[in-house]
Amino acid sequence: MRRIRRNTVRVIGGQWRSRILEFPDAADLRPTPDRVRETLFNWLGQDLSGMACLDLFAGSGALGFEALSRGASSVVMVERNSVAVLALRENAQKLGARNLAVVRGDALEFARGTRTRFDVVFVDPPYRSGVHTATLAALRGLLAQGGRVYLESPSDFEPTRGWAVLRSARAGKVRFHLLEADDQSGISGNV
Repeated sequence: MRRIRRNTVRVIGGQWRSRILEFPDAADLRPTPDRVRETLFNWLGQDLSGMACLDLFAGSGALGFEALSRGASSVVMVERNSVAVLALRENAQKLGARNLAVVRGDALEFARGTRTRFDVVFVDPPYRSGVHTATLAALRGLLAQGGRVYLESPSDFEPTRGWAVLRSARAGKVRFHLLEADDQSGISGNV
């Protein structure tokens, strides 16, 4: 039987600060770097108390576990890779994570099918997938009033009409953006 190599990522803030999470060595699975997560959670505010979060394309779960560590009231992680899903569940158990749902499935199908509203949605798909625009279209109706979307991409990303870029930065090869639905555009539903 082939042994699966484990990688690690560290929670950088909140109640689980410095705790180590393990994740499998799988194609296209790369956690958001510490420096990027630190910037993101500075943008969102260090305390996410009362916020419902969705971690699409969860992978290592670094973003979702970071949100829970910082007080999010609930997190849903969606991941297609069964080995990664198993690692997410093991990490949740190791941390004693509550208010966490790990869903094995396609992120876009989940986004199109759920009726839950989220305050923060993390979008960090495999870079080669090219689903950034399609994901934003699926998320438009899932955001709670004042909700934000974090989007990570390998290159500059210009969102489609109906989205406003609140913050944007670059760290090495990673480009990341904080977006909100542009309510002034008069668009409802899809982008």
